[in-house]
Formats: sequence, C-alpha cells, structure tokens
Amino acid sequence: MRWPGGGLESAVMEQLWAAEETRAEESHTGEPHVGLTVRQVRDLLAPSRPLAYTTVLTVLDNLYKKGLARRALVGRAYTYRAVASREEHAAELMAQALSASADRSLAFLRFVDRMSAEDIAALRSALDRATRHLDEESS
Repeated sequence: MRWPGGGLESAVMEQLWAAEETRAEESHTGEPHVGLTVRQVRDLLAPSRPLAYTTVLTVLDNLYKKGLARRALVGRAYTYRAVASREEHAAELMAQALSASADRSLAFLRFVDRMSAEDIAALRSALDRATRHLDEESS
C-alpha cells in the first residue's frame, strides 16, 4: 500500500503494526502491550535503514500529531503504538478516497477494475457479510 506520508512514515508504521500483531499472538499473560520506544523502532529499522535516533523521534512525533500513533510515558521514555490496525487504516484511506469522488459508482467501478480475482472474491464475501448483518439488524 502506498503511504500518503512518505516512505519513512510507512516503515515506522509497519514496525508499530508488527509489534501489535506479535503482541496479539503472544498475549496469553493478560499484560497490556505498552508499545515501542524510539530506540526500539530505530533498532528494528536499522538492518535495512540505519537512522539517527532524532530522525525516528521526529517521525514518531509526526505520526502522533497526525493521530496515527498514540504515546504513553513509561518510565522516562515515551512508547508508541498504532491508533488503528493496519486493516482499519486501509479502510479509512479507502473511505477518504471514496468521499473525494464526485461519482461514487464510477469510483467503485474503477477500483474493482484494478482488483485481482482473489480480491474480488474477498470483496464479494465482505459484501455478503455486511448484507447479512444489515438484514439481522433490520429484523
């Protein structure tokens, strides 16, 4: 997925999402996930992208100011977490793109034209679930 904020923001968000997903898989202890520190994010990015601590700090602060990351003071350092899951974020981007269109039907058509058969099947399944949910709510 192309990130509107830039490649570095995308790489940092990928680390925040990966930490959430890893924590969810390991979450049998009941302890809340407190997030990643700036140093942890920098260390995770280092093998493919060596960055200064201040660069990562700036990116995380920007993500926080944009409402894409939350932070909490743990000891003497902030830890950062994604506000929304990767899937929730993708859904929000799609909703924003759709709301910018003058012709929603045409936007849907153009979107579906670019989809693989696998993605069309997933979309059809999601629409079926949404329809069943609406039917259940109305009865």
